[in-house]
Amino acid sequence: MSIQIDWLAFTPISLVGGLLLGTSTVVLLLGIGRIAGISGIVSSVLKPKHIEVWQILFIAGLIVSPLLYSLVRPLPDIEITTSLPLLLVAGLLVGFGTRLGSGCTSGHGICGNARLSKRSMAATATFMLFGVVTVYVGRHVLGMF
Repeated sequence: MSIQIDWLAFTPISLVGGLLLGTSTVVLLLGIGRIAGISGIVSSVLKPKHIEVWQILFIAGLIVSPLLYSLVRPLPDIEITTSLPLLLVAGLLVGFGTRLGSGCTSGHGICGNARLSKRSMAATATFMLFGVVTVYVGRHVLGMF
């Protein structure tokens, strides 16, 4: 089995999204010294001791961005072929892993690796390893997806 990239489906909007993500990460770090880890930002808003305006704006941007995009182009169709119980278990495991690893893929994978953080490099390697193992076991051992 090999991974194939559908180059015909590639759009420049992917590049724009990556540039916006990278730019916002740098602005947040250099501007106020904070890391754009989504799980940390969301958790700080959900248990508010001291919510900062930038956190609300960051989350609002996550919500508003697809709405603005849909004004220009149609949003892609989303087809979920997995059972609800499996999705719930997967979500709980992701949440557990995020708490266990002290951050999510955005915080470690984008921000931490860019800062050459050894902890983030180890966390990203762990995310990737368990992702590969999960897909292998799910597809080839259990035949689930």
